Amino acid sequence: AVERANLLNMAKLSIKGLIESALSFGRTLDSDYPPLQQFFVVMEHCLKHGLKVRKSFLSYNKTIWGPLELVEKLYPEAEEIAASVRDLPGLKTPLGRARAWLRLALMQKKMADYLRCLIIQRDLLSEFYEYHALMMEEEGAVIVGLLVGLNVIDANLCVKGEDLDSQVGVIDFSMYLKSDEEIGGKERNMQIAAILDQKNYVEELNRQLNSTVSSLHARVDSLEKSNTKLIEEVLFLFRNIHLFWLEGKLQRLQGFAVKLQTYKHSRQGLDEMYNEARRQLREESQLRQDMENELVVQVSMKHEIELAMKLLEKDIHEKQDALIGLRQQLDEVKAINIEMYQKLQVSEDAMKEKNEIIGRLEDKTNQINATMKQLEQ
Repeated sequence: AVERANLLNMAKLSIKGLIESALSFGRTLDSDYPPLQQFFVVMEHCLKHGLKVRKSFLSYNKTIWGPLELVEKLYPEAEEIAASVRDLPGLKTPLGRARAWLRLALMQKKMADYLRCLIIQRDLLSEFYEYHALMMEEEGAVIVGLLVGLNVIDANLCVKGEDLDSQVGVIDFSMYLKSDEEIGGKERNMQIAAILDQKNYVEELNRQLNSTVSSLHARVDSLEKSNTKLIEEVLFLFRNIHLFWLEGKLQRLQGFAVKLQTYKHSRQGLDEMYNEARRQLREESQLRQDMENELVVQVSMKHEIELAMKLLEKDIHEKQDALIGLRQQLDEVKAINIEMYQKLQVSEDAMKEKNEIIGRLEDKTNQINATMKQLEQ
């Protein structure tokens, strides 16, 4: 509930700041406009809240493209942007397609309508979100209501040439923090900045580990393809050797028949045929031994490849365990961030109360001074 409330407050600040800055800007917004970039980051965090993790081979799949892709089935007008997102050549990940979808929906001024038809379908959303997710609770409806105000701004975003797959969605809290005098000192700002730096570092490390896992997946696929190709080459070589052996044997049998007819009446010819047959038998035995040795070498190479694949899978599992540990650290950092925010609120309330007491004391002092002047008169 606390995380949902924080996300709702961030969405309110982001949407309000975007509308006010866009109206004062007075021109069409582009992709480099900082408040617009922060708005998309906040929307991405809101849509990711409570998203179910779907396990797949060697990875954990957690993306917002699934529920957004469902919109075209509920809202026919959304089929156009869904088809446009799928046709974009530079997008390779579901997260990149989801980011492109949000930008196209904003340019159409239909984001509020699309998400409204999505949140009312709770039974369909339950396939993608947990029961406590922001999109499943009242906060989701509030955010959708706030998105209606974005229809007053115009945006011209170039989605085709933008690298949406590798962007890191980090909320820039410095756009929403107050000045040092209002917060109450530089020490709190330093603590908050340190926490934000830790959070950015963990998220960057998480992104690097994801890229490492992707490269390992590519290596596994390459090894599987090379293994299959090697097996095919071994079978092709074995068939060729066998065919060559059969052809040689047939030629030798034909020669043997010719020699048998030629030396049929000669003992010397028979002795020569016997010696030739023995020589051919030795050659065939040697050829068979060479073929068996080649087969043993190929089998040993196959075992080595299988052992290398097992070691690679073990390495991948260790990387996954490290990734899970880093995600837990990220959750702890988020909890610390929430605790610091709560302490900041308590400090501000105490300061306001002290200022009120000082004001009342000043009023009483003024009254006492006035009374003393009256008594002196």
